[in-house]
Amino acid sequence: MTEATLGGDEPRLAALLEAILLVVDEPVATTTLAQVLERPMPDVEDALRRLAAEYDEAGRGFQLRNLAGGWRLYTRPECAPWVERFVRDGQVGRLSQAALETLAVVAYQQPVSRPRIAAVRGVNVDAVVRTLLNRGLIAEAGEEPGTGAVLYVTTPLFMERLGLTSLDELPAIAEAVPEAAELLDDDPAGSPR
Repeated sequence: MTEATLGGDEPRLAALLEAILLVVDEPVATTTLAQVLERPMPDVEDALRRLAAEYDEAGRGFQLRNLAGGWRLYTRPECAPWVERFVRDGQVGRLSQAALETLAVVAYQQPVSRPRIAAVRGVNVDAVVRTLLNRGLIAEAGEEPGTGAVLYVTTPLFMERLGLTSLDELPAIAEAVPEAAELLDDDPAGSPR
């Protein structure tokens, strides 16, 4: 039996918490974690506090903090200058196909919400949107009336990288592409550029 498991194939509570906390975008309440993991809340709270102390004692590059009503992993403040440099300068590689498709949806539909992007692409776009935000190619631009969903737009860096002075210079969506026609029909703000 490995240290990561209690018995059978079930991971220990700390491993389960770490796995969940690695994928969250915002702090998660202890009650939510306890419900999802089907564990008593005091056990989950105790495991979270032990993990936070373990990370601090080990001097890891990240911390587990209880902020804004929930738990989340954060970069250790003293590591921030290097993390910022990596995010800003270190990720100069090409964008994935998923990132390019998501960027195209934002460019042609902006301002557009994450749920709308996901509906157009037909897949979850959370990680891709995060990547585009981190690379400075898109930015938040308020909230959608009614739903409160965050709206995204392209940035001046996007324009610079594409050599555009205006969004009007984006090529027209090909009429022969079936998805393009659906985009045009579904666009509540008008037709794409």
